[in-house]
Amino acid sequence: MSIFLTDFARTRLFPRQPRGNTIQDCTPGQFEQYLNAHAPLAVLDGYASFCKLHVHRNWTSTRCLTVPVTAGNRHLLRSAYEARSRDELPVLVRWFEGVQPPVADYLVVILYDRDQLAREGTPIDADWGVVGCLYTMAPEEIPMAPVTMMRNALGVGEGGSGVPLDREAYRRSVAFWEANANWRP
Repeated sequence: MSIFLTDFARTRLFPRQPRGNTIQDCTPGQFEQYLNAHAPLAVLDGYASFCKLHVHRNWTSTRCLTVPVTAGNRHLLRSAYEARSRDELPVLVRWFEGVQPPVADYLVVILYDRDQLAREGTPIDADWGVVGCLYTMAPEEIPMAPVTMMRNALGVGEGGSGVPLDREAYRRSVAFWEANANWRP
């Protein structure tokens, strides 16, 4: 099985200007090489048949992706309308500023199969393409953000995957994201 780091994931996980809330201590090439050379601790089913999650022990100093919202840090939450790329419409996002989460115990790599990536306009030669990565304390997936679920339901033309909205999964996502938020340095 071969794994390729897509441009979409590369710009989000390894931005030109490195940030403290992205993958640390390796280059995009080293990251891709590691994924191809090391078997995951676990392979989890993703939200659709074309999606798998490879769980790896964190071999970097990458910090957790999310922080619990508490009465003591709620005042540090910020929000804005942002797009993930020039082709996508901006959506409302929120994040913490001024917090530093612990180093993650696991990197949960989100993979799409070759056929799905071709449907989305990203043909690859590998079997799987990295589309994202979660940095977590537990060897499991955190719920996809509600806005990502909606974007997926809108289809490929709007930056999604074309997978219909699962109302129960959406409710679980809302419950998680009401109690947690991403962070920025």
